[in-house]
Amino acid sequence: MVDINFEKDYKLIGENIRKIRKSLNLTQEQLAKRSGEKFDHAKISDIERAKEDFQFITLLKICKGLEITLADLITYKGK
Repeated sequence: MVDINFEKDYKLIGENIRKIRKSLNLTQEQLAKRSGEKFDHAKISDIERAKEDFQFITLLKICKGLEITLADLITYKGK
């Protein structure tokens, strides 16, 4: 569960992860594998839907899996 005070931020991050992942033609499972050994598609899904709180290191690993920087993720303005 995400902190209600930051729900808008979690949604922005989740939506941007989903958009970038799809622009790279990656499934949630593929992104999970690229992001680290402790990831699965359910975790990616929960983050994309702003249903799960996550640690900063998790966000960095997802960025690595997407081959982007944290700044790229937060400021993404794509489709």
